[in-house]
Amino acid sequence: MSPPMSGKGNDSGAARVLGSGTSGIAELLIFHPVDTVAKRLMSNKAKVSMQTLSPIIFRDAATATVSRKFFSLFPGLGYAAGYKVAQRVYKFGGQPWFNDLINKHYKTGFTNTFGERKGKLMMQATAGSLTGIGEVVLLPLDALKIKRQVNPEAFRGRGVVRIFMEEGTTLYRGWGWTMARNAPGSFALFGASAVTKDYVLGVSDYSKATWGQNFIASIAGAVASITVAAPLDVVKTRIQNANFEQKVPGFTVVKELIKNEGPTAFFKGLTPKILVVGPKLVFSYTLAQSLIPLFSKYV
Repeated sequence: MSPPMSGKGNDSGAARVLGSGTSGIAELLIFHPVDTVAKRLMSNKAKVSMQTLSPIIFRDAATATVSRKFFSLFPGLGYAAGYKVAQRVYKFGGQPWFNDLINKHYKTGFTNTFGERKGKLMMQATAGSLTGIGEVVLLPLDALKIKRQVNPEAFRGRGVVRIFMEEGTTLYRGWGWTMARNAPGSFALFGASAVTKDYVLGVSDYSKATWGQNFIASIAGAVASITVAAPLDVVKTRIQNANFEQKVPGFTVVKELIKNEGPTAFFKGLTPKILVVGPKLVFSYTLAQSLIPLFSKYV
């Protein structure tokens, strides 16, 4: 998300958690189907055509009614809710915290290296990158969400507690690839957003950006982030959607993907993700910015 979240010192920590968490839930209910479509397209190893598109996206509901097709795009909603709420709370609060830390201890180094203006942008981007790397702690919820979306057979009737007890560290499979994806992805997200505000829109104090300026900056940041992270995101998804007992090395995934599907396969699912970036970020950002001050009156 955009950096301005860090600019409201009068908002309590509890208000930020409640506001960003509620925003995450609302975002999930609206955009989870699109995420499911993207994940299924990324996990598909066959060539996509108009004849195969429906079975790839809707699976067993490909020939069902429109309503059943729609609800088939909500697998793993419980895991997705846990992941999305935790992710949004962490992202909204984590990046400003890292930015404050960098400002306190390393501002001089950034300023001397990049200059005053560019140094500020680099600190925003670096704080985003550190936030993205730390996001790996949420990987089990992300892995369970993806498996429910693209490989529900892996659960075989087991509940979440039993899966955590039986699978343990297996749920962190692909953690290295996740960090490799998140570091440049979050760097691009917060960096491009800050660059757009500073250089394109002329906003020096990000906390005073208007709704329209946040909209434009968030679009730029999110598109840059998703595009930069797309290849590693495909690899991460392929690793995570395998059955629990299957250990698939990332480099094996890369080798087979290039051999069987070609380099363009690294960008599978990119189009539906980018198409949803605009309304998704505008919705979640606007809601969070509206709810946080509201909750601050009570907590």
